[in-house]
Amino acid sequence: MQNIVLNDGHTIPAVGFGVFLIPADGSTYTAVKEALAAGYRHIDTAQAYFNEAEVGQAIADSGIPRKDIYVTTKLWLQDYAYDSAVKGIDRSLEKLGLDDIDLLLLHQPYGEVEQAWKALEEAQAAGKIKSIGVSNMTPKLWQRYVPKFNTMPAVNQVELHPYSQQKELRDLLAKDKVVVEAWGPLGQGNKELLSDPVIVKLAEKYGKDVGQIILRFENQEGIVVLPKSTKSERIKSNLDIFGFELTPSELEDLRALDTGKGSHDPDAPGVEDYLLSNYDIHADD
Repeated sequence: MQNIVLNDGHTIPAVGFGVFLIPADGSTYTAVKEALAAGYRHIDTAQAYFNEAEVGQAIADSGIPRKDIYVTTKLWLQDYAYDSAVKGIDRSLEKLGLDDIDLLLLHQPYGEVEQAWKALEEAQAAGKIKSIGVSNMTPKLWQRYVPKFNTMPAVNQVELHPYSQQKELRDLLAKDKVVVEAWGPLGQGNKELLSDPVIVKLAEKYGKDVGQIILRFENQEGIVVLPKSTKSERIKSNLDIFGFELTPSELEDLRALDTGKGSHDPDAPGVEDYLLSNYDIHADD
């Protein structure tokens, strides 16, 4: 597995396995066990995915040493007030069954962001978290919050795929060596993207599927990719992206597919209210 160095000195596997929308009915456990068996060593979950416990159990039952598995989770904005954030961090550790978390992100950039970030910084200093970062921060949101932080985020996880390449954001983050992670790196099943002639032609040339071309492109651009699947063959193929290399001209052709627009706009009005009303991580408390 290829690793990328973060600005805090830690390393992160270049490909991770995402578990968003995989139910906590045994499906997450099965998918994570299968992903680990296939060679993944980076699992990405979140409090608002409601499946941290199954991720943790799959890791425990995998037979793979904990030190060899990179685990990411995310604090939900419902718990951004400082005291709630402190408790939320401990709750994730408990559900995951881990002594520490490799990467903890602020899942959404709204509300008491500065208080939550302080809690992350303190948990990092205490050894509970190795790296800390953010998610869904646009350039506008980044400029609003990050200059007030004492610690530069190591990661910003955002929607990114060939039709939404986040060029402005990546340019902004590059000066502080902040790694960009891609959620939805395959466009969340966008049929137009998956049948794009430029990508299909490259898949035919290299004897790969279109998903592998897309993920390899993003990888060569320095992006950490987090593909998700519950299908065995797809889980395996999404990891098999290192046996070929796209040429400079092919990379340019893929960069030209960028529309500058994704399916999610964190800057849109009403996003915070929508998220809070649709994701209650304490509903079963």
